Amino acid sequence: MMRKVLITGAAGFIGSKLAEYLHVRGFEVVGCDIYNFRNAFFDVGDSNHLFIQKLRCDRIAHFLHKNQIQYHAVDLSDNAAVTKLFSNVKPHAVVHLAAQAGVRHSVKAPLDFVKSNLNGFANVLDACRNFAVEDFLYASSSSVYGARTTAPFSEIDRCETPESFYAATKIANEVMAQSYYSQYKTTSMGMRFFTVYGPWGRPDMAPMLFAQKMRQRLPIQLFGNGVLKRDFTFVADTVYAIGQLLQKGASRRHADVVNIGHSNPIQVTDFVSTLSQCLGIEPIIELAPMQISDVPLTCASDEKLIELIGEWPHTSLKDGLTEMTKWLEKWQIT
Repeated sequence: MMRKVLITGAAGFIGSKLAEYLHVRGFEVVGCDIYNFRNAFFDVGDSNHLFIQKLRCDRIAHFLHKNQIQYHAVDLSDNAAVTKLFSNVKPHAVVHLAAQAGVRHSVKAPLDFVKSNLNGFANVLDACRNFAVEDFLYASSSSVYGARTTAPFSEIDRCETPESFYAATKIANEVMAQSYYSQYKTTSMGMRFFTVYGPWGRPDMAPMLFAQKMRQRLPIQLFGNGVLKRDFTFVADTVYAIGQLLQKGASRRHADVVNIGHSNPIQVTDFVSTLSQCLGIEPIIELAPMQISDVPLTCASDEKLIELIGEWPHTSLKDGLTEMTKWLEKWQIT
């Protein structure tokens, strides 16, 4: 029997690519997101609405419509709408990626994160219980680890000192999932993503943000005076890991979490240097102090992930940024 997978956040960076990945491998995929062509959803304070609208619209067209993947525009914070969606779709598996993202945005507007990250997550979690979903995987974040400097970060590390409200909502998601296992035996797998980048990426994250500014010959600000380190993870590697976790039924044991990152932190100045080589553009750099909510380091232990799925791809930063910059130049021309 063909397994039916519901992907929330299917107009997003990871969700749109995952939809195509699973479709090609024989899953029946259904996507949903709050975004639709008539009423685009934008982050509060975002000054580049047209860019984001085009990006989300083109993701749906390129990854979902092209593959004839069913798509629904749904506000997951509306419990009745979520119940209707699950009743109509009747998914065997759910990959919940929909969320309000952005550490720095959560400093400016923390309440923007309540509706989607708390209410929306609770509605999806409860629907998975009510509709006896076999596999429930959801997006967590490396942000849950806080400002620790002892590396690599392990899933058994204590996560109780978030540096941002965004991180707090992700910790809350993991605790909510654990409570549903304790109460109802609803199993789940929280995926702690580590700085995912690549083609079709989020414009508010450093890889796309820096590339755009460099192409426009504008200065880029390196916070923490450029010495912050991030465990950059190429999107195709991330999607492969999610697909393997799903296919191997990794979420069926209990309420668990797993890192999706390569244990290969790169200093931001080195990242910019590699990006500069890929673009053939010399950056204009402005060093700035560390911002509130920033952390000095992210570094994933991937031992648990390898135990669950075996060896997984590790795209080099040079290859990943080359692919991203080639796509960016082509996409903005079309």
